[in-house]
Amino acid sequence: MSESKFRNSSLFPEDVDIDLNGLDAPVAKTKTKRSIGTILVEAGIISEDDALRVMALQREKKIRFGEAAIMMGLISEGDIRYALSYQYEYAYLPRSSGKVTNPELVAAYMPFSHEVDQLRAIRSQLKLRWFDKAQGHAMLAVVGAGRAEGGSYLAANLAIVFAQMGERTLLIDTDMRTPRQHVLFQLNNQLGFSSLLAGRSAVASALHSIGFIPNLDVLPAGPIPPNPLELLNRDNLTELFEWAGKTYDIVIIDTTSVSAGADAMIVADKAGAALAVARANSTKLSAFKDMMGELKRSHINVVGSVLNDPPLVDVAP
Repeated sequence: MSESKFRNSSLFPEDVDIDLNGLDAPVAKTKTKRSIGTILVEAGIISEDDALRVMALQREKKIRFGEAAIMMGLISEGDIRYALSYQYEYAYLPRSSGKVTNPELVAAYMPFSHEVDQLRAIRSQLKLRWFDKAQGHAMLAVVGAGRAEGGSYLAANLAIVFAQMGERTLLIDTDMRTPRQHVLFQLNNQLGFSSLLAGRSAVASALHSIGFIPNLDVLPAGPIPPNPLELLNRDNLTELFEWAGKTYDIVIIDTTSVSAGADAMIVADKAGAALAVARANSTKLSAFKDMMGELKRSHINVVGSVLNDPPLVDVAP
């Protein structure tokens, strides 16, 4: 799709501040050079007054800021790990910050857990098997047979671990029946995916940047429409996906369960590839086999499958 087509679209009006020049150029990675004290203050772990008192002790004792803050009982070793992770561009949200996240976003606040190690292993497999922007492989739909598979959980956390790696990542919630990403990330859902397809919003108005995870944007599902299948068959779905694939390094797409209708198959076909998800002791084998057969008949590339049973996540070839 040409740049002029993007510019003439209702999704990208000319008065919206979106740079469509050089969409194929690599996105510069943001370098974090802030001090540990600044990071801790901005995260809400210590106050500015606390930071000044720590600096005074730091100068008096000639020790590091972190050592002084621990000596004063203001922070923990975990808080130091958080600040160091942020300096090394591996941002996450510590529980001590006082900010609230949904407990399902384990990659955001438990990055050193076994569960997130498994998510990073899945990320590595997906990088090897599918994601290659130069080849046009930037988009992946997460598809499950039913609502209990944990597809939204998997999509959200995969988006986070890709963003933590420094990849510019977009998470799209295309579930216009029972959406969840706005709940997980605590976002306003008045505008979103459905609004774009219905021509009621521009992309810039519906996107949300996730402040505590640099490099991550989320497009929530938006209001639940009465005609999701009809919206998915509009031309601007293709246009939106083409823009996303050119603008972002990684695009993770949360879909409606296959049992709810044809929505997921339409989205996966437009995305170019699917990751199948099931939950241990929950997903019926017959339903999963039917879903895989339908993906195959639709000539959708299935790059892998994930057996999901929090707190453990296992990857299957």
